[in-house]
Amino acid sequence: MKLVAVNWQDLANPLGGGAETHLHEILERLAAYGHEVVLLCGGWPGCPPRGERNGVEIHRVGTRQTFPFLVRAYWERHLKSRGFDVLYEDINKVPLYTTRWGATRVVAVVPHLFGGAAFQELNPMLATAVWLSERPLPWMYRGVAFQAISESTADDLVGRGIARERVRVIPPGVSFDHYTPAPAMRASRPTFAYLGRLKKYKGVDLVIRAFAALARPDALLEIAGAGDYRPALERLVDSLALRERVRFLGFVTEAEKLALLRRAWVVSLASPKEGWGLTNVEAEACGTPVVASDSPGIRESVRHGETGFLVPHGDVAAMAAAFARLADSPALVAAMGVKARAFAESFTWDRCARATEAHLLEVINQRG
Repeated sequence: MKLVAVNWQDLANPLGGGAETHLHEILERLAAYGHEVVLLCGGWPGCPPRGERNGVEIHRVGTRQTFPFLVRAYWERHLKSRGFDVLYEDINKVPLYTTRWGATRVVAVVPHLFGGAAFQELNPMLATAVWLSERPLPWMYRGVAFQAISESTADDLVGRGIARERVRVIPPGVSFDHYTPAPAMRASRPTFAYLGRLKKYKGVDLVIRAFAALARPDALLEIAGAGDYRPALERLVDSLALRERVRFLGFVTEAEKLALLRRAWVVSLASPKEGWGLTNVEAEACGTPVVASDSPGIRESVRHGETGFLVPHGDVAAMAAAFARLADSPALVAAMGVKARAFAESFTWDRCARATEAHLLEVINQRG
């Protein structure tokens, strides 16, 4: 199989996150299975225009701002003539309409779409543009096979007019040989953690407010990640007189991330919508329970009452109560951690990549 994947970013991009991890875990395995794999993506100021990572040939075009305006011309000049069997578009919130590029076949993988959540994060004009860009999906991708990373994302696509039989659900994996429990590293004091981008729509303010309502002055909240919402979050922490008990760690290395997941008693995520919740499963692989919003996508990465707790999105009191149950019971943390690890082990990247490979070959063979 000759495959070209198209995504806004690659894993080396400083703005890369869970969607890029998901894509690279699949592409690198497909390359290892013997397929020819090319990734066409956006770059960043000063980045090398070409690269290679574990068998994946990488072409970088423009930056996050200019990529959608430059990518099709680059495709036509440098890649279209190479005769790829399939173009694999990662529709990471904003589609590029690659169905108009003249590729032999297109398969679209969808982590999740913004929908109305765009208006929680972006200014009204930009949010409207993003919302409108998603509206033509059923027409611009007519007849295209889709992959969704969760049942919630599949339901979203069906609600937009995509036929359910055209959507294959392939959940992500987790590197559970890397993310492993280390009970001796668990913090001695109740420690809560958030890991992810500091964006308004991520709901980190809800995590902070729930932590503030927790009647445990010995508890600690550690927030790892970067983003333009950090100043507002720091002001919120100051207004709640939590400066001594909330730490902003900024961008963390993989080693620092692993250490945080292991020492935390609870990892929390309060987004109104996610494609899946990869950080939740990484925490669970480390034997750490999760308290999260019962939101589309997220609810599939947590087993309520077993690997953590799901609470109604925006219900700060309910989240604080879940925090308290775990903060008051190290035994419950440990018991849920054991179940969390077992749950995480059911999601492997090899399974995800093999399912993706099978689906792509099925599409190629069905269409001649």
